[in-house]
Formats: sequence, structure tokens, C-alpha cells
Amino acid sequence: MTAQSVKWFWYASPQTFYPVAGVIARWCGAAAAVLCAAGLYIGLFVAPTDAQQGEAYRIIFIHVPAAWMSMFIYVVMAFWAAIGLAFNTRLSHMMASALAPTGALFTFIALWTGSFWGKPTWGTWWVWDARLTSELILLFLYFGFMALQAAIDDRRRAERAGALLAIVGVVNVPIIYYSVQWWNTLHQGASVSLTRAPSMAATMLTGMLVMALAFWMYSIAVTLLRVRCLILENR
Repeated sequence: MTAQSVKWFWYASPQTFYPVAGVIARWCGAAAAVLCAAGLYIGLFVAPTDAQQGEAYRIIFIHVPAAWMSMFIYVVMAFWAAIGLAFNTRLSHMMASALAPTGALFTFIALWTGSFWGKPTWGTWWVWDARLTSELILLFLYFGFMALQAAIDDRRRAERAGALLAIVGVVNVPIIYYSVQWWNTLHQGASVSLTRAPSMAATMLTGMLVMALAFWMYSIAVTLLRVRCLILENR
């Protein structure tokens, strides 16, 4: 075993990780505030008005990054849950538990802002569209994960049950992402793709990416703060 691997295992201890998490959380929280201010400024004042949707489209600077984070956080949560289930590591289960509320928050924001965007675009607040329905299921998965852990008194059993639910629920993430391709839906296709050029102005894309990075920094900060609280509760 190398010295580097020993160092990583050293940080896997909740007591050792506690002070490190505090430092990272402070820096990520500050970065989130700066990036959020910059992203909102670009989205609200710099980005041009959309030719088809007018000013209503500007909600994408909240909606799209929130939708990205809702799926990304669930995958990360399931990853930590799987690590905890496989290696029985306390910190891994804590990470999964700490990620769930933030993931649920971003999923709710994505659904809420999507409804506000859908009213002027589609003429209705909600439709049982494949993308919207699968995103709603994602919110229920987050709620189910948290509720299942809270309902079981034995901590170890609660962590294992939550981990199994999180891992099984990962199947919903590709359904959300590919739903607009697999089914005939009202929801528009992706404006940003890794395989083709973006179908929007550069300032629009910049604003969305800056906001996505702000949400990412926020997620790291609040997750680590929540992990610190869980470490104190379990001492």
C-alpha cells in the first residue's frame, strides 16, 4: 500500500474529515455567491432577448442548471450509497444522506421554474410530459430516500435500505435525459450537447454555465456542512 493511498484512507475517517470539510465548505460557499451574482447578471442584463420566447426565456438561467444538478446529485448520491453498501464506510453513507436534501431542492426548483416557463411557452402550467413526469419521479425518489432512512430506527439498517433505493433509482436518470428523444414530448430538446455545437448565443450559454458552476459550488458547501452536522450527531 502506497503512502498516497494511506493518506486517502486517513481522510475517510469522519473525525479527520470534519475540519477539512469545514475549510472546503467556506471556500465553496464564497465561490457560489460570486458565481451566482455573475451568472444572474449575465442572464438578466447581458444575454440578448430571445427572438421567439422574448424575455420569458430568461428563466432558463435558473431552470436548466437546476435540472442538471438534480440529476447529477442523484448519481453522486447513489455512488456514495453504493460505496457505503460495498465497504460499510460510515462517511460514505453520511455523504449520501447529506446530498439528498440538496438534490431534492434542485429538483423542486427545476419543476417549479419549468412550470413558470411552460405557462407562456405551452399555455399551461403542467402537462404529463415524459420529461416532466420522470423529473417528478426523481423528486419522489429523493423524498423516498430521506423518508426511508428516517422511518427505520436502526442506523445501519436505515443506511442499507436507503442505499438500495438510491441505487435502484439511478435507472430514472437516463430516462429523464433521453425522454425527449425516446418519446414525442412537448419539452424541447437539449440546447447544450457534448456532441454538437450549442444552439444558443454565446452569452446565453456562458450565463447558464456560470450558474451551473454556482449551483455546483453551493451543493458542495451545504453538503459538507450537513456532513459535519451528521458527524457531530453520531459521535
